[in-house]
Amino acid sequence: MIAVSELERRPGARKDAQRNRQRIIDAATRALTTGGADPVKIETIAREAGVGVGTLYRNFPSREALVEEVYRSELTRLCAMAGQLVADHPPADAMREWMRRYQDFVATKRGMAEALRAVIASGAINSGQTREHLNGAIATILDAGRTDGSLRADVQPADVSASMAGVMLTAADNDQATRMLQLLVDGLLAREPS
Repeated sequence: MIAVSELERRPGARKDAQRNRQRIIDAATRALTTGGADPVKIETIAREAGVGVGTLYRNFPSREALVEEVYRSELTRLCAMAGQLVADHPPADAMREWMRRYQDFVATKRGMAEALRAVIASGAINSGQTREHLNGAIATILDAGRTDGSLRADVQPADVSASMAGVMLTAADNDQATRMLQLLVDGLLAREPS
């Protein structure tokens, strides 16, 4: 399960404090995922969020804590999309769209790779937890496809997430990753008996 933020554990938190915290997370997400090779300054994130540096540090006592929250927030958002996509689209289309969003999620994490490495090294985020959340989202879509017969019944969510990770690690560029993920979805389609 994704860890609950400190603010969410405090039921009496003021609305403006909650808004400030979300603005910091949103500004950090934009800055960390679109930044260049140089680390984004905390002061820049605070300014973009419209808060003071003290407010940022009250919410996130270190750069690593902020990066961890950005990662968790983005992962939560990605995984939560699975249910909505299944509600709005046939399962195969939902899987295609979810994989496209996963591809975006991975691509944006490259912009915060250095900071994310430090968080992972600290043990705050581990690949097992990430896989568990991704597998849950994939299971949501696979289950819908099994129910309507459009997706194969013999595929495990862990096999799909491992395949997606392999695609993202080995693809030469974004276009190749898109094609390879499409092949993966095609392999998940249920086939008519011959």
